[in-house]
Amino acid sequence: MNDILVPPPDQFNTELIAQTHPPDWTNPTPRGTYNLVVIGAGTAGIISALGTAGLGGKVALIERHLLGGDCLNYGCVPSKALLRASRTVHHTRWAGRFGIEAPDKVNVDFAAVMQRMRRLRAQISHHDSAQRFTSLGVDVFFGDAKFVGPHAIEVAGTRLDFRRCVIASGGRARPLDVPGAQEVGYLTNETVFSLTALPPRLIVIGGGPIGCELAQAFAAFGSQVTLLERGARLLSRAEPDAAALVAEQFARDGVQVQYNVQLKRLESNARGKRVVVERDGQELSLETDELLVAVGRIANVEGLELAVAGVEQNKRGVVVDDFLRTSNPHILAAGDVAGSYQFTHAADAMARICIQNAFFFGRKRLSGLIVPSTTYTTPQVAGIGLTAAQCAQQNLAIDTYREELKNVDRAILDGELAGFALVHCRRGTGQVVGATIVNEHAGDMIGELSLLMTSKLSLAALSNAIHCYPTHVEILKRLGDQYQRARLTPRIASWLRWVLQWR
Repeated sequence: MNDILVPPPDQFNTELIAQTHPPDWTNPTPRGTYNLVVIGAGTAGIISALGTAGLGGKVALIERHLLGGDCLNYGCVPSKALLRASRTVHHTRWAGRFGIEAPDKVNVDFAAVMQRMRRLRAQISHHDSAQRFTSLGVDVFFGDAKFVGPHAIEVAGTRLDFRRCVIASGGRARPLDVPGAQEVGYLTNETVFSLTALPPRLIVIGGGPIGCELAQAFAAFGSQVTLLERGARLLSRAEPDAAALVAEQFARDGVQVQYNVQLKRLESNARGKRVVVERDGQELSLETDELLVAVGRIANVEGLELAVAGVEQNKRGVVVDDFLRTSNPHILAAGDVAGSYQFTHAADAMARICIQNAFFFGRKRLSGLIVPSTTYTTPQVAGIGLTAAQCAQQNLAIDTYREELKNVDRAILDGELAGFALVHCRRGTGQVVGATIVNEHAGDMIGELSLLMTSKLSLAALSNAIHCYPTHVEILKRLGDQYQRARLTPRIASWLRWVLQWR
């Protein structure tokens, strides 16, 4: 039925396709009017479909490529498999700090690293298989979808009528819009995981999370990596001190970073590919074997015929209100296509809003979500809420509490001293409005602050909770202790001294 290809054509990618777009799949016969039709089987689409089917609804799920979406096929799953391998290389190279004799050169079998990634991705793909969704009561349709009316969609020549619809068609890597880009060619997150040979030289364009993660990983594997960033620093949305620590680690890892560069054109020659940039008014040429572009994402809306359904769109994707409703009140949108938070965990949360608001007269709001994020570099950078700069832009008065990782016993024992944790609280209160953690385990630690903000707990709760010793999360308890000490004003301290004189 399909000609889906995921290179290289090995047993693991064959298994991946068999699970997520079976070659012999036959679309089912529609079962009348569906309670919900979902376009796109990434995280937002899968949660919308399974959640509604689990409640007894009649659901159709449409996917034109691979079930599982970006997260399984081109995002979280393959990238974190690579990062785990690169982190092993990093720890091996620095083993001498622990009294362990390390080899002068760490030999990386890049083909084996990529094969492991493909094997694990295929293993995980069983969770997103067409057979599993069908067994849970979801009608799975493969093909290109387009609206043929306000309450109807056509897929592979078949009409599906619906009472409600969720558009969860996701996004893709933003193409590089410079002369020579199409002729020379480049990698994106959708193609980089198909590599089987390590490029000796790699230029990464874009200093955001994807660019930083993959630049560091390929440097660990042995590529000569240069990262080009048009701004003045990496990770522009993170706290400046966090980005600075990542830049310092990049320097130790051999990643060359060039800031404030304007990409002019791409060229090719006998020696490989050439990237021509402008910096400080001068034109520079950089040669490379491969080029990885990570300059943002765009929504997948082409071919959906949104206007036929009365659904408004803009340059960011499908336009939604705070309840994730489109301009057609019977159609909602979630995930990357809705142009808000572009994280798997956010897509999950948005899908749950869609289900509640579509069928249960819910009033769940997108603005009510408190969404953490993590950049999985070494060290990791995790954040939630507002940065100091964003607080200043909103004229929000804050108190900031900061603790250095070098003061935490477990960090000293682990030799992981490059990092910190800071929390911004509304001035004069313990109400957390933003936080950042820079640490090898920051992504696992940010959950405590997410719980704090979601549950509207005071920063004092971190001080009151008992944390295991010795752990890295002790740094959060120290932040709570800082807040408690700040509440001990001279007047209160004087009163306590007076009480203690009589006790």
